[in-house]
Amino acid sequence: MSTLAIEEVEDKARAAKAAAQVLATAGTTVKNAALLAMAEALGCQSEEVLAANALDIAGATERGLSPHSIERLTLSPKRIAEMQTGLRQVAALPDPIGAVLSGWRRPNGLQITKTRVPLGVIGIIFESRPNVTVDAAALCLKSGNAALLRGGSEAIHSNIALARALGGALESVGLPRACVQLIESTDRAAAKRLMTLNGFVDCLIPRGGASLIKAVVETATVPVIETGTGNCHVYVDKDADSEMASAIILNAKVQRPSVCNSAETLLVHKDIAETFLPLVGAALVKAGVEIRGDAVTRALLPTANPAEEEDWLTEYNALILAVKVVDSLEDAVAHIAQYGTRHSEAIITENYAAAQAFTDGVDCAAVYVNASTRFTDGFEFGFGAEIGISNQKLHARGPMGLEELTTYKYVVRGDGQIRG
Repeated sequence: MSTLAIEEVEDKARAAKAAAQVLATAGTTVKNAALLAMAEALGCQSEEVLAANALDIAGATERGLSPHSIERLTLSPKRIAEMQTGLRQVAALPDPIGAVLSGWRRPNGLQITKTRVPLGVIGIIFESRPNVTVDAAALCLKSGNAALLRGGSEAIHSNIALARALGGALESVGLPRACVQLIESTDRAAAKRLMTLNGFVDCLIPRGGASLIKAVVETATVPVIETGTGNCHVYVDKDADSEMASAIILNAKVQRPSVCNSAETLLVHKDIAETFLPLVGAALVKAGVEIRGDAVTRALLPTANPAEEEDWLTEYNALILAVKVVDSLEDAVAHIAQYGTRHSEAIITENYAAAQAFTDGVDCAAVYVNASTRFTDGFEFGFGAEIGISNQKLHARGPMGLEELTTYKYVVRGDGQIRG
Protein backbone atom coordinates (compact mmCIF):
# COMPACT_ATOMS: atom_id res chain seq x y z
CA MET A 1 0.00 0.00 0.00
CA SER A 2 2.78 2.45 0.91
CA THR A 3 4.59 1.81 -2.38
CA LEU A 4 1.46 2.59 -4.38
CA ALA A 5 0.87 5.75 -2.33
CA ILE A 6 4.41 6.98 -2.93
CA GLU A 7 4.16 6.23 -6.65
CA GLU A 8 0.95 8.23 -6.88
CA VAL A 9 2.54 11.25 -5.21
CA GLU A 10 5.68 11.12 -7.35
CA ASP A 11 3.73 10.69 -10.59
CA LYS A 12 1.43 13.60 -9.79
CA ALA A 13 4.35 15.75 -8.69
CA ARG A 14 6.07 15.24 -12.04
CA ALA A 15 2.85 16.15 -13.83
CA ALA A 16 2.43 19.20 -11.58
CA LYS A 17 5.92 20.44 -12.40
CA ALA A 18 5.18 20.23 -16.11
CA ALA A 19 1.82 21.95 -15.62
CA ALA A 20 3.47 24.72 -13.59
CA GLN A 21 5.65 25.57 -16.58
CA VAL A 22 2.52 25.98 -18.69
CA LEU A 23 0.78 28.08 -16.05
CA ALA A 24 3.78 30.36 -15.55
CA THR A 25 3.27 31.81 -19.01
CA ALA A 26 -0.51 31.42 -19.27
CA GLY A 27 -2.22 34.73 -19.80
CA THR A 28 -4.70 36.33 -17.45
CA THR A 29 -7.54 35.72 -19.89
CA VAL A 30 -6.98 31.95 -19.89
CA LYS A 31 -6.61 31.74 -16.11
CA ASN A 32 -9.78 33.76 -15.55
CA ALA A 33 -11.67 31.61 -18.06
CA ALA A 34 -10.57 28.53 -16.11
CA LEU A 35 -11.76 30.02 -12.81
CA LEU A 36 -15.16 30.88 -14.25
CA ALA A 37 -15.42 27.41 -15.78
CA MET A 38 -14.63 25.93 -12.36
CA ALA A 39 -17.44 27.93 -10.78
CA GLU A 40 -19.82 26.73 -13.48
CA ALA A 41 -18.69 23.12 -13.05
CA LEU A 42 -19.37 23.22 -9.31
CA GLY A 43 -22.90 24.38 -9.98
CA CYS A 44 -23.51 21.73 -12.62
CA GLN A 45 -22.05 18.94 -10.49
CA SER A 46 -23.35 20.07 -7.10
CA GLU A 47 -25.57 17.01 -6.69
CA GLU A 48 -22.60 14.68 -7.20
CA VAL A 49 -20.50 16.73 -4.76
CA LEU A 50 -23.22 16.72 -2.10
CA ALA A 51 -23.77 12.97 -2.53
CA ALA A 52 -20.04 12.38 -2.02
CA ASN A 53 -20.07 14.67 1.00
CA ALA A 54 -22.95 12.69 2.50
CA LEU A 55 -20.74 9.57 2.38
CA ASP A 56 -18.02 11.43 4.26
CA ILE A 57 -20.44 12.73 6.89
CA ALA A 58 -21.85 9.24 7.41
CA GLY A 59 -18.35 7.86 7.84
CA ALA A 60 -17.37 10.64 10.24
CA THR A 61 -20.51 10.09 12.32
CA GLU A 62 -19.85 6.35 12.44
CA ARG A 63 -16.27 6.97 13.61
CA GLY A 64 -17.49 9.30 16.35
CA LEU A 65 -15.88 12.51 15.13
CA SER A 66 -16.69 15.56 17.24
CA PRO A 67 -19.57 17.87 16.25
CA HIS A 68 -17.15 20.67 15.33
CA SER A 69 -15.19 18.30 13.07
CA ILE A 70 -18.38 17.24 11.30
CA GLU A 71 -19.40 20.89 10.94
CA ARG A 72 -16.10 21.65 9.20
CA LEU A 73 -16.64 18.67 6.93
CA THR A 74 -20.20 19.44 5.92
CA LEU A 75 -21.05 20.92 2.54
CA SER A 76 -24.42 22.39 1.60
CA PRO A 77 -25.92 24.19 -1.38
CA LYS A 78 -25.08 27.44 0.40
CA ARG A 79 -21.43 26.49 0.90
CA ILE A 80 -21.10 25.36 -2.69
CA ALA A 81 -22.56 28.71 -3.78
CA GLU A 82 -19.99 30.44 -1.56
CA MET A 83 -17.19 28.47 -3.22
CA GLN A 84 -18.54 29.52 -6.63
CA THR A 85 -18.57 33.14 -5.47
CA GLY A 86 -14.99 32.81 -4.28
CA LEU A 87 -13.87 31.47 -7.66
CA ARG A 88 -15.55 34.36 -9.46
CA GLN A 89 -14.06 36.89 -7.06
CA VAL A 90 -10.57 35.51 -7.62
CA ALA A 91 -11.16 35.77 -11.38
CA ALA A 92 -12.06 39.44 -10.90
CA LEU A 93 -8.88 40.23 -8.94
CA PRO A 94 -5.81 41.73 -10.63
CA ASP A 95 -3.32 39.15 -11.87
CA PRO A 96 -0.18 39.50 -9.76
CA ILE A 97 2.09 37.73 -12.24
CA GLY A 98 4.32 40.03 -14.26
CA ALA A 99 3.75 43.03 -12.01
CA VAL A 100 6.87 45.20 -11.72
CA LEU A 101 7.53 45.79 -8.03
CA SER A 102 10.33 48.26 -8.61
CA GLY A 103 12.84 49.27 -11.23
CA TRP A 104 15.97 51.34 -11.61
CA ARG A 105 18.83 52.10 -13.99
CA ARG A 106 22.43 51.61 -12.94
CA PRO A 107 25.21 54.08 -13.89
CA ASN A 108 26.51 51.53 -16.39
CA GLY A 109 23.18 51.62 -18.23
CA LEU A 110 21.75 48.30 -16.95
CA GLN A 111 17.99 48.48 -16.44
CA ILE A 112 16.89 46.31 -13.49
CA THR A 113 13.28 45.44 -12.71
CA LYS A 114 11.98 43.39 -9.81
CA THR A 115 9.11 41.34 -11.27
CA ARG A 116 6.52 39.14 -9.58
CA VAL A 117 6.55 35.45 -10.64
CA PRO A 118 4.88 32.21 -9.44
CA LEU A 119 6.40 29.96 -6.80
CA GLY A 120 5.90 26.90 -9.05
CA VAL A 121 4.35 23.80 -7.48
CA ILE A 122 2.53 24.36 -4.20
CA GLY A 123 1.64 21.40 -2.01
CA ILE A 124 -1.22 21.80 0.44
CA ILE A 125 -1.86 19.28 3.22
CA PHE A 126 -5.18 19.89 4.95
CA GLU A 127 -7.72 18.20 7.15
CA SER A 128 -11.49 18.04 7.11
CA ARG A 129 -12.61 21.16 5.23
CA PRO A 130 -13.32 20.24 1.60
CA ASN A 131 -13.76 23.89 0.62
CA VAL A 132 -9.96 24.13 0.92
CA THR A 133 -9.77 22.08 -2.30
CA VAL A 134 -11.54 24.85 -4.18
CA ASP A 135 -9.92 27.81 -2.40
CA ALA A 136 -6.44 26.40 -2.94
CA ALA A 137 -7.12 25.59 -6.58
CA ALA A 138 -8.42 29.10 -7.26
CA LEU A 139 -5.56 30.99 -5.66
CA CYS A 140 -2.84 28.72 -7.01
CA LEU A 141 -4.23 28.91 -10.53
CA LYS A 142 -4.59 32.71 -10.59
CA SER A 143 -1.08 33.12 -9.20
CA GLY A 144 0.33 30.80 -11.86
CA ASN A 145 1.11 27.85 -9.58
CA ALA A 146 0.25 24.18 -9.94
CA ALA A 147 -1.55 22.81 -6.87
CA LEU A 148 -0.84 19.40 -5.39
CA LEU A 149 -3.50 18.75 -2.75
CA ARG A 150 -3.63 16.16 -0.02
CA GLY A 151 -6.77 16.28 2.12
CA GLY A 152 -7.76 14.24 5.14
CA SER A 153 -9.26 10.77 4.87
CA GLU A 154 -12.50 11.98 6.45
CA ALA A 155 -13.20 14.18 3.40
CA ILE A 156 -11.86 11.91 0.66
CA HIS A 157 -15.14 11.39 -1.24
CA SER A 158 -15.91 15.12 -1.21
CA ASN A 159 -12.41 16.07 -2.32
CA ILE A 160 -12.39 13.54 -5.18
CA ALA A 161 -15.72 14.87 -6.46
CA LEU A 162 -14.54 18.48 -6.22
CA ALA A 163 -11.19 17.75 -7.89
CA ARG A 164 -12.95 15.91 -10.71
CA ALA A 165 -15.18 18.92 -11.38
CA LEU A 166 -12.26 21.36 -11.29
CA GLY A 167 -10.08 19.18 -13.53
CA GLY A 168 -12.74 18.99 -16.19
CA ALA A 169 -13.11 22.76 -16.12
CA LEU A 170 -9.36 23.21 -16.66
CA GLU A 171 -9.39 20.95 -19.69
CA SER A 172 -12.38 22.78 -21.14
CA VAL A 173 -10.26 25.95 -21.53
CA GLY A 174 -7.13 24.18 -22.74
CA LEU A 175 -5.10 24.00 -19.53
CA PRO A 176 -3.63 20.72 -18.23
CA ARG A 177 -5.73 18.85 -15.68
CA ALA A 178 -2.48 18.51 -13.72
CA CYS A 179 -2.67 22.21 -12.79
CA VAL A 180 -4.86 21.05 -9.89
CA GLN A 181 -4.39 17.51 -8.60
CA LEU A 182 -5.65 15.65 -5.57
CA ILE A 183 -3.61 12.90 -3.99
CA GLU A 184 -6.28 10.28 -3.48
CA SER A 185 -4.29 7.90 -1.32
CA THR A 186 -5.11 8.31 2.37
CA ASP A 187 -1.97 6.39 3.36
CA ARG A 188 0.26 8.47 5.61
CA ALA A 189 3.18 7.52 3.40
CA ALA A 190 1.66 9.74 0.70
CA ALA A 191 1.69 12.78 2.97
CA LYS A 192 5.22 12.07 4.14
CA ARG A 193 6.48 11.75 0.56
CA LEU A 194 4.82 15.02 -0.38
CA MET A 195 6.73 16.70 2.44
CA THR A 196 10.08 15.54 1.05
CA LEU A 197 9.68 16.10 -2.70
CA ASN A 198 12.57 18.51 -3.11
CA GLY A 199 13.01 19.46 -6.73
CA PHE A 200 9.31 19.04 -7.45
CA VAL A 201 7.44 20.88 -4.67
CA ASP A 202 8.52 24.51 -4.25
CA CYS A 203 6.43 25.29 -1.19
CA LEU A 204 4.30 23.30 1.25
CA ILE A 205 1.39 24.76 3.20
CA PRO A 206 -0.30 22.79 6.00
CA ARG A 207 -3.87 23.72 6.98
CA GLY A 208 -5.30 22.12 10.07
CA GLY A 209 -4.82 21.63 13.78
CA ALA A 210 -1.67 22.02 15.83
CA SER A 211 -0.70 18.33 15.53
CA LEU A 212 -0.83 18.40 11.71
CA ILE A 213 1.19 21.60 11.48
CA LYS A 214 3.77 20.27 13.95
CA ALA A 215 4.11 17.04 11.98
CA VAL A 216 4.64 18.89 8.71
CA VAL A 217 7.19 21.33 10.15
CA GLU A 218 9.18 18.52 11.77
CA THR A 219 9.08 16.19 8.76
CA ALA A 220 9.25 18.43 5.70
CA THR A 221 12.47 18.99 3.79
CA VAL A 222 10.77 21.35 1.31
CA PRO A 223 10.07 24.96 2.36
CA VAL A 224 6.99 25.30 4.60
CA ILE A 225 4.70 28.25 5.27
CA GLU A 226 3.06 27.59 8.62
CA THR A 227 -0.61 28.30 9.00
CA GLY A 228 -1.00 28.42 12.72
CA THR A 229 -3.58 27.59 15.30
CA GLY A 230 -5.86 30.33 16.55
CA ASN A 231 -5.92 30.93 20.29
CA CYS A 232 -7.57 34.32 19.75
CA HIS A 233 -8.39 36.84 22.49
CA VAL A 234 -10.90 39.64 22.94
CA TYR A 235 -9.89 42.24 25.54
CA VAL A 236 -12.66 44.44 26.94
CA ASP A 237 -11.06 47.65 28.15
CA LYS A 238 -12.33 49.76 31.05
CA ASP A 239 -13.52 52.35 28.52
CA ALA A 240 -15.47 49.86 26.39
CA ASP A 241 -19.07 50.23 25.33
CA SER A 242 -20.63 47.24 27.12
CA GLU A 243 -23.31 46.52 24.54
CA MET A 244 -20.80 46.66 21.68
CA ALA A 245 -18.38 44.46 23.60
CA SER A 246 -21.08 41.91 24.36
CA ALA A 247 -22.17 41.73 20.72
CA ILE A 248 -18.58 41.35 19.50
CA ILE A 249 -17.57 38.60 21.92
CA LEU A 250 -20.80 36.73 21.21
CA ASN A 251 -20.08 36.87 17.49
CA ALA A 252 -16.42 35.98 17.91
CA LYS A 253 -17.25 32.91 20.01
CA VAL A 254 -20.62 31.67 18.78
CA GLN A 255 -21.00 32.55 15.09
CA ARG A 256 -18.76 29.65 14.01
CA PRO A 257 -16.78 28.23 16.94
CA SER A 258 -15.02 25.50 14.94
CA VAL A 259 -12.73 27.84 12.98
CA CYS A 260 -9.33 29.29 13.82
CA ASN A 261 -10.46 32.93 14.00
CA SER A 262 -13.09 32.36 16.68
CA ALA A 263 -12.32 33.76 20.14
CA GLU A 264 -11.08 31.33 22.77
CA THR A 265 -10.29 33.71 25.64
CA LEU A 266 -12.07 36.80 26.96
CA LEU A 267 -10.01 39.27 29.01
CA VAL A 268 -11.94 41.91 30.96
CA HIS A 269 -10.53 44.99 32.74
CA LYS A 270 -11.25 44.87 36.47
CA ASP A 271 -12.95 48.32 36.44
CA ILE A 272 -15.73 47.10 34.14
CA ALA A 273 -15.91 43.44 35.18
CA GLU A 274 -18.64 43.80 37.85
CA THR A 275 -21.14 45.27 35.40
CA PHE A 276 -19.98 43.70 32.14
CA LEU A 277 -19.41 40.06 33.06
CA PRO A 278 -22.97 39.33 34.25
CA LEU A 279 -24.28 40.95 31.04
CA VAL A 280 -22.08 39.03 28.62
CA GLY A 281 -22.13 35.89 30.76
CA ALA A 282 -25.90 35.58 30.53
CA ALA A 283 -25.78 35.99 26.74
CA LEU A 284 -23.00 33.43 26.37
CA VAL A 285 -24.73 30.85 28.57
CA LYS A 286 -27.97 31.37 26.66
CA ALA A 287 -26.01 30.62 23.47
CA GLY A 288 -24.77 27.35 24.96
CA VAL A 289 -21.24 28.45 25.83
CA GLU A 290 -19.39 26.83 28.73
CA ILE A 291 -17.41 29.47 30.62
CA ARG A 292 -14.16 28.56 32.34
CA GLY A 293 -13.06 31.43 34.52
CA ASP A 294 -10.49 32.60 37.02
CA ALA A 295 -11.47 33.23 40.65
CA VAL A 296 -12.73 36.79 40.04
CA THR A 297 -14.82 35.66 37.08
CA ARG A 298 -16.36 32.79 39.07
CA ALA A 299 -17.30 35.18 41.88
CA LEU A 300 -19.26 37.25 39.36
CA LEU A 301 -20.51 34.28 37.33
CA PRO A 302 -21.34 31.43 39.76
CA THR A 303 -22.15 29.04 36.88
CA ALA A 304 -18.63 29.31 35.45
CA ASN A 305 -16.28 26.36 35.84
CA PRO A 306 -12.74 26.80 37.15
CA ALA A 307 -10.12 27.60 34.51
CA GLU A 308 -6.94 25.56 34.63
CA GLU A 309 -3.58 26.63 33.22
CA GLU A 310 -4.26 24.55 30.11
CA ASP A 311 -7.40 26.56 29.36
CA TRP A 312 -5.40 29.70 28.62
CA LEU A 313 -3.43 27.73 26.02
CA THR A 314 -6.27 25.86 24.35
CA GLU A 315 -7.84 26.39 20.94
CA TYR A 316 -11.19 24.80 21.80
CA ASN A 317 -12.92 24.94 18.41
CA ALA A 318 -16.08 24.48 20.44
CA LEU A 319 -18.58 26.42 22.55
CA ILE A 320 -16.11 26.87 25.42
CA LEU A 321 -14.63 30.22 26.47
CA ALA A 322 -11.86 30.96 28.97
CA VAL A 323 -12.48 34.21 30.87
CA LYS A 324 -10.04 36.21 32.99
CA VAL A 325 -10.24 39.55 34.76
CA VAL A 326 -7.05 41.62 34.33
CA ASP A 327 -5.80 44.65 36.21
CA SER A 328 -4.76 46.71 33.19
CA LEU A 329 -4.31 46.86 29.45
CA GLU A 330 -0.65 46.01 30.02
CA ASP A 331 -1.68 42.83 31.84
CA ALA A 332 -3.95 41.89 28.92
CA VAL A 333 -1.10 42.34 26.45
CA ALA A 334 1.22 40.31 28.70
CA HIS A 335 -1.34 37.48 28.94
CA ILE A 336 -1.69 37.40 25.15
CA ALA A 337 2.09 37.37 24.74
CA GLN A 338 2.34 34.37 27.06
CA TYR A 339 -0.56 32.29 25.77
CA GLY A 340 -1.50 33.56 22.30
CA THR A 341 -0.63 32.00 18.97
CA ARG A 342 -0.03 35.29 17.08
CA HIS A 343 -3.20 34.85 15.06
CA SER A 344 -5.89 37.49 15.81
CA GLU A 345 -6.47 39.69 18.84
CA ALA A 346 -9.13 42.33 19.54
CA ILE A 347 -9.62 45.26 21.91
CA ILE A 348 -12.99 46.82 22.63
CA THR A 349 -12.57 50.41 23.80
CA GLU A 350 -13.69 53.99 23.25
CA ASN A 351 -10.25 55.22 24.31
CA TYR A 352 -8.00 56.04 21.34
CA ALA A 353 -4.79 55.88 23.38
CA ALA A 354 -5.72 52.45 24.73
CA ALA A 355 -6.53 51.20 21.24
CA GLN A 356 -3.18 52.45 19.96
CA ALA A 357 -1.28 50.92 22.86
CA PHE A 358 -2.97 47.56 22.25
CA THR A 359 -2.40 47.53 18.50
CA ASP A 360 1.24 48.48 19.05
CA GLY A 361 1.74 45.99 21.88
CA VAL A 362 0.27 42.70 20.67
CA ASP A 363 2.30 40.48 18.36
CA CYS A 364 -0.13 38.90 15.92
CA ALA A 365 -1.07 38.65 12.26
CA ALA A 366 -4.28 40.68 12.64
CA VAL A 367 -5.31 43.07 15.42
CA TYR A 368 -8.80 44.53 15.73
CA VAL A 369 -10.23 47.61 17.40
CA ASN A 370 -13.96 47.32 18.10
CA ALA A 371 -14.54 44.44 15.70
CA SER A 372 -14.81 40.65 15.83
CA THR A 373 -11.81 38.39 15.25
CA ARG A 374 -14.02 36.42 12.85
CA PHE A 375 -13.01 38.78 10.05
CA THR A 376 -9.51 37.28 9.75
CA ASP A 377 -10.37 35.56 6.53
CA GLY A 378 -9.26 35.92 2.93
CA PHE A 379 -12.82 36.33 1.70
CA GLU A 380 -13.55 39.07 4.24
CA PHE A 381 -10.25 40.83 3.50
CA GLY A 382 -11.19 41.04 -0.17
CA PHE A 383 -8.77 38.36 -1.38
CA GLY A 384 -11.57 36.25 -2.89
CA ALA A 385 -10.35 33.26 -0.86
CA GLU A 386 -7.29 32.28 1.13
CA ILE A 387 -4.77 29.49 1.08
CA GLY A 388 -4.48 29.72 4.86
CA ILE A 389 -3.72 32.14 7.68
CA SER A 390 -0.04 32.41 8.45
CA ASN A 391 1.12 33.07 12.01
CA GLN A 392 4.76 33.27 11.05
CA LYS A 393 6.67 36.40 10.10
CA LEU A 394 8.75 35.38 7.08
CA HIS A 395 7.36 35.78 3.55
CA ALA A 396 3.65 35.76 4.48
CA ARG A 397 1.55 36.75 7.49
CA GLY A 398 -2.20 36.68 8.05
CA PRO A 399 -4.69 35.60 5.35
CA MET A 400 -2.65 34.45 2.38
CA GLY A 401 -4.03 35.57 -0.97
CA LEU A 402 -2.55 35.82 -4.44
CA GLU A 403 0.53 37.92 -3.68
CA GLU A 404 1.60 35.58 -0.87
CA LEU A 405 1.76 32.74 -3.41
CA THR A 406 4.34 34.52 -5.54
CA THR A 407 7.98 35.39 -5.39
CA TYR A 408 10.02 37.67 -7.62
CA LYS A 409 12.95 37.67 -9.97
CA TYR A 410 15.22 40.42 -11.23
CA VAL A 411 15.09 41.08 -14.95
CA VAL A 412 18.25 42.88 -16.08
CA ARG A 413 18.34 44.47 -19.54
CA GLY A 414 21.48 45.78 -21.11
CA ASP A 415 23.03 46.70 -24.45
CA GLY A 416 26.29 44.79 -24.32
CA GLN A 417 27.63 45.61 -20.85
CA ILE A 418 30.42 43.40 -19.47
CA ARG A 419 31.90 43.53 -16.01
CA GLY A 420 35.48 44.67 -15.71
